[in-house]
Amino acid sequence: MLAALLLAGPLAPARAQDGGPGNPQDARPKGLVLLRQRQVAGGIQALGIYDIQADPQQPGLWRVKLWDELPNALVVRGESIRCSPAEPMRVTSDGSRFFLRALNPGGQINPSNRLDHLVWWATCFPEQAGKDPATLGPLARRLGYSGNLQESEQVLPRSR
Repeated sequence: MLAALLLAGPLAPARAQDGGPGNPQDARPKGLVLLRQRQVAGGIQALGIYDIQADPQQPGLWRVKLWDELPNALVVRGESIRCSPAEPMRVTSDGSRFFLRALNPGGQINPSNRLDHLVWWATCFPEQAGKDPATLGPLARRLGYSGNLQESEQVLPRSR
């Protein structure tokens, strides 16, 4: 299953724009769902997802693009999300490493896992996109997620 997650699609960040002319907001793709906006030095950071695609080979596995927009830069990353109640997971990358994050929908939300859960909920249950994941515990349990899974992170080097 690990190999399937890593091979599910390109996970390397792509710099769509870096300090070039224009405003990154002008490049926003159709279908972008904003998950978080916050004030940063020089303006607003906006994070969102788009291009949500079911993996044809792995039921319950989805490929998405994460849009990370800063006032003067834009990074787009391909990610894989597993929605199964038994093993919910987010796989992302920073370009040199893969991060495999086992999640616990319905469990404790804190600053270190909030983005993981925002992306997971928006992918697996799009009608919950942008909602505070800390408020979605009762819904997660109704959907079959125990809220008692162990969250963890594996960091793997990206092969060249």
